[in-house]
Order: sequence, then C-alpha cells, then structure tokens
Amino acid sequence: MTVDITPVQTQEDIDVVAALAEEIWTSHYTSIIGKSQVEYMLGKFQSRQAITSQISDGQEYYLVSDEIQPAGYTAIVPDSDNNKMKISKLYTLSSVRGKGLGQALLRYIENKCKSENIPMLWLTVNKYNHEAISWYQHHGFSIKEKIKIDIGEGFFMDDYIMEKCV
Repeated sequence: MTVDITPVQTQEDIDVVAALAEEIWTSHYTSIIGKSQVEYMLGKFQSRQAITSQISDGQEYYLVSDEIQPAGYTAIVPDSDNNKMKISKLYTLSSVRGKGLGQALLRYIENKCKSENIPMLWLTVNKYNHEAISWYQHHGFSIKEKIKIDIGEGFFMDDYIMEKCV
C-alpha cells in the first residue's frame, strides 16, 4: 500500500481533517465517552475553527492518505523549551486500521523528532480506550501518570499520559 503524508496547509485540507474527525470520533468514541461528549469535543477541538486556531498557535497537522483518499491525520506540538514533542492527535478511519497508516504517521513523527533533536514523545489517551493504549504500548510508549482535566460543560478528559524516548 502506498502511504502519503502531507502537511495541512489550506482551508480545504482543514475541511478534510474536520470531516475525518467527525467520522472517526463518532464511530470510535461514542461507546467510550458518550454521544454528548463526542459532539462537545468535536466542536471544541476538531471543528474547522478549532483546527484553524490550533494551526495558528503552532500545532502542525498532517493528513495520511492510502492509495485512494485521505484516511487519517495527526497533529503534533513541538515543545523545544522542554525538549519534547506532543502527539496531540493521531487517528485513522476504522476501515484502514491494521493497514499501517497509523504506524506510518508515528514513524513520520519519530523521524521529525530525530531531525529536530527532540528525544521524547508524549501524548494523552483516554483511560478506557484500551485498543489505543495497547497500540501505543506495542509501539514503545509507557503510561507515566493519570490525569483528569475539566474541559467545560461538565465534561472531563480522564486520561493517561504516555511517553516514549525516540
């Protein structure tokens, strides 16, 4: 399978990411955090406006495409002051899971870290997202701590922080 990773640069790219987010989040997270929180988080963190704002604030978004179409995305946040890189988002459509697109995104991020001399990757993952936790552990991440963050409207992100040396 040919995998293509491209930076999100245009409004059309942002619209593709927002559409992917809606499809992925609705199908994957509704059973974990409920429909109301999925809808809230999509609006707050994955809408066209939210993504545009995040890019303006320094997050880097990338689309991953298979041979046919965009099938996932990632967002990273360089933190040169602390010599770390945060994986803010790493998602693929359920129809392409197991085909190497997530691994391709992770390798891309790891290579970016190496080229920028950043030795540590970190991320947050919902404590009940067992599939993702297992995937990250398989790729060398370990759980460092538990966090619970109030994100407004009575919703919380109940997560693990996971880290990996690159």
